[in-house]
Amino acid sequence: MGNYDFEHIAFFAKKRFIEGCNTIDLIGAAKSEREKEEIALVSLLDVEDEKIRDLQLCCKYAGQCKTMDCRERLKKMIEEALGK
Repeated sequence: MGNYDFEHIAFFAKKRFIEGCNTIDLIGAAKSEREKEEIALVSLLDVEDEKIRDLQLCCKYAGQCKTMDCRERLKKMIEEALGK
């Protein structure tokens, strides 16, 4: 998830997966390009872990990024909020 703030991404994950807002509406309501990027990252939670592991990051944070760790934290947060 690069150099993004986990709390911002978690906010959009809650909107998407707990409150049920769809990705298109969230992007339409975004106030900045950064928010759009954070929402796009949240939308990747719908992609299977195996496919995400195969992605090759090409941003300047690629060597530091812990994408799978962030995904697991977000998934756990969503599961807890939904009582699963």
